[in-house]
Amino acid sequence: MSKAPLLVVSGPSGVGKSTVVREVLTLLPNAWLSVSATTRAPRDGEVDAHDYFFVSDSQFDALIESGGLLEWATYAGNRYGTPLAPVNEHRINGQPVILEIEVQGARQVRLSAPDAILAFIQPPSWEVLEERLRGRGTEAPDSLDRRLEIAASEMAAAAEFDAVVTNATVRSCAEDLIALVAGPEFSG
Repeated sequence: MSKAPLLVVSGPSGVGKSTVVREVLTLLPNAWLSVSATTRAPRDGEVDAHDYFFVSDSQFDALIESGGLLEWATYAGNRYGTPLAPVNEHRINGQPVILEIEVQGARQVRLSAPDAILAFIQPPSWEVLEERLRGRGTEAPDSLDRRLEIAASEMAAAAEFDAVVTNATVRSCAEDLIALVAGPEFSG
């Protein structure tokens, strides 16, 4: 039995991954967005089990030890991971799955799910990315500097992905992502 497609969307913090993925989900309503687990605290307005599964360090350790994560990574001092069971369930049931994850996690998915399509979203320019990150106003200055350092190293990893898509506009970026996986099994 073949599984539905698994699209991994990655890119540096501030590139607009969440906004683009929301547009993809609008255009492909049968696709399912995996909800990641994280050890970081919720930001204002974030809802547990909707935006992330907010878990303690010991809960995250238990997920790792039980093999319950498809991938996991440490990013900016917090851990993030993709619960494996729901991803498999949706794919087996014919529902395309989208993962919105960091570069470290995408590398792990490449090994654990070689049929996945890995897409890297890049900004139109470095200046645009820096402006987006600073404009969020959600980071302390030292945390922002660290995110910019990480973003620079992530940009260098773009060649590891199956496709690199520029987020010039949300719609065009979403359409480019859909084109990577378009086919009868990924239509809305």
